[in-house]
Amino acid sequence: MTKDLTTSTISRQNILNNSFALEQIESHLAFGGTYWHEELIFTKAQVAQVLDIDERTIDRYLESHNDELSKNGYRVLRGQKLRELKQVLVDDMNVVDISKVPSLGVFSFRAVLNIAMLVTESEKAKRIRNKILDIVLDVVAQKSGGHTKYINQRDEAYLPSAYKEHSYRKEFTDALKNYLEAGDKWKYATYTNKIYEAVFLENAMEYKKILDIQEKEKIRETMYAEVLNAIASFEHGLAVEMKQAFEKLGRKLTTKELDGLINEASKNPYLVPHINDARAKMASRDLCFRDALHHKLESYIQSVPQGDFDKFLGETSKSLEERLSDPETLAVLKRLKDR
Repeated sequence: MTKDLTTSTISRQNILNNSFALEQIESHLAFGGTYWHEELIFTKAQVAQVLDIDERTIDRYLESHNDELSKNGYRVLRGQKLRELKQVLVDDMNVVDISKVPSLGVFSFRAVLNIAMLVTESEKAKRIRNKILDIVLDVVAQKSGGHTKYINQRDEAYLPSAYKEHSYRKEFTDALKNYLEAGDKWKYATYTNKIYEAVFLENAMEYKKILDIQEKEKIRETMYAEVLNAIASFEHGLAVEMKQAFEKLGRKLTTKELDGLINEASKNPYLVPHINDARAKMASRDLCFRDALHHKLESYIQSVPQGDFDKFLGETSKSLEERLSDPETLAVLKRLKDR
């Protein structure tokens, strides 16, 4: 999947949804514009000047990408709002006479960045794109403490999810021991991989390679809370079904029978929404925060919503060390333990 901003809608939106990066970009680029109703806005003429392009070029992009630009703050003013804005703009010597126009298109700062990431006809737009990418990388590195491999642990939901998954993992490995007729040396790793493949289409080795996880690192410590929850649901359901099958058959299951249970579970209507959500979040967040592409999940990639930037980079996000010293977090883990 391309990360060329001029061709990738998802890459553009990931930047425009990152309020932390936008704040730094606005400070560094200093485009000018006009403050109106506590918002920085730009006319078409001002955008053309910023990007060093003709206004007709802007018109072409407004026509070809209207939905995207409108989503990010472009709008057309008429009536009372236009009259209010005219009073502000007529004092700006850089703005042409607009006293008689019946409507006026204006760009928010986000919309200006949006069109700067689209325009291919301008060397200045290209330089702006390069600067934007540099700032985004710096902000993510700074906010995450330089450890994007473990950015998942900055989510306040991570520790409770990891704790619950650990409990269900033990339940599942006990079921493999008690209810599956297979050699102990290989069945745990084999069926861990089968669950991974059912949940996010990759085995452990594939996942490690994509995230550059070293031999001594534990891959579940890099997984998002939603992925851990999907795995836990899968493990718990399989453990219950294995026990029921064992009691019904009066013997341990064969590997073929367990494979059948896993196949049925992957299509379970109660699990499918959680599995699809886990795939989308893993694929989308890893591409955005870790610059890691899961090829088998490429069709699940979406732009990362603004809430996720708050979750992993904002004030509520904390490192794992900080969370482990938080009394509230420890109280949650104690409640989970006492269940």
